[in-house]
Amino acid sequence: MSLLEVRDLRVTYGSGPNAVPAVRGVDLTLESGTKLGVAGESGCGKSTLALALLRLLPASARTEGQILLDGDDVLAMSWGRLRAVRWAGASIVFQGAMHSLNAVHRIGDQIAEPLLVHGRATPAAARTRVGELLEHVGLPAARAAAYPHELSGGQRQRVMIAMALACDPRLIVADEPTTALDVMIQAQILRLIERLVAEQSISLLMISHDLAVLADTCDRLAVMYAGRVVEEGPARAVYEAAEHPYGRALSSAFPRIGDLSSRRAPRGLPGDPPDPADLPGGCTFHPRCPVAVDACGELDQELREAGAGRRAACVHVGSTS
Repeated sequence: MSLLEVRDLRVTYGSGPNAVPAVRGVDLTLESGTKLGVAGESGCGKSTLALALLRLLPASARTEGQILLDGDDVLAMSWGRLRAVRWAGASIVFQGAMHSLNAVHRIGDQIAEPLLVHGRATPAAARTRVGELLEHVGLPAARAAAYPHELSGGQRQRVMIAMALACDPRLIVADEPTTALDVMIQAQILRLIERLVAEQSISLLMISHDLAVLADTCDRLAVMYAGRVVEEGPARAVYEAAEHPYGRALSSAFPRIGDLSSRRAPRGLPGDPPDPADLPGGCTFHPRCPVAVDACGELDQELREAGAGRRAACVHVGSTS
């Protein structure tokens, strides 16, 4: 049994004529001890997907489908069962640590909170564990007495990772964990996440707009557009030779550092992602697609086999024309 299975997940904000579909029939599988990346532009539904996995969406969101964590449906759990799963079974590293940490509490108290809530330690033992966690993520144990504003952006992100590790979860969801950090600090955080996941055999679902980061960090990669997965497969293969034109566009938007043979400049993708409240007919990518044909504006494409453990939702996949 897979550690995480997402089946036909649909998330809608609002209701009636004002309903806005943010996630539209997503299917994902994450095996124990593996790393899955989810990529796409802002507004494609990545963060909504991340929050839905632990039922952290606002009350205005309607969620349908199944989210099976070790075979137990998160969407059907009682509040008591869900409380036991959060942080202990699965935890999350939120996007933007400064907005996620409580500004008026010391970071040591915030890291200790899940330990105390889940009965994993006495107050004294929790303080010792906090020091160990901070040192584990590369911070001095003495920083437990600091407030969030006294730390740099990279240090705050390390605190969020320490908090996510506190109760030894089997799954960590990292929602753009390097947002707003400079390139050097991003690299340090990514290497830290990789090391901790490997050392503790934790499964990782990592969200980013940067295919290069995900290809370097994850085993498999899912590309989202307008609330749906349009391509999924081995991370390096998707990054280097995407089957879906949107995946190719995302890959082309980033420079290939050290790739002197191609000397290819990054290429932007014209246009903007569609408004979720007013999606185009047919394939939602066809208004921006450089290889669209007439059928693309008429019929939406389902994910289909694209060889070597890959799937893509494009009319050209498998086509001989």
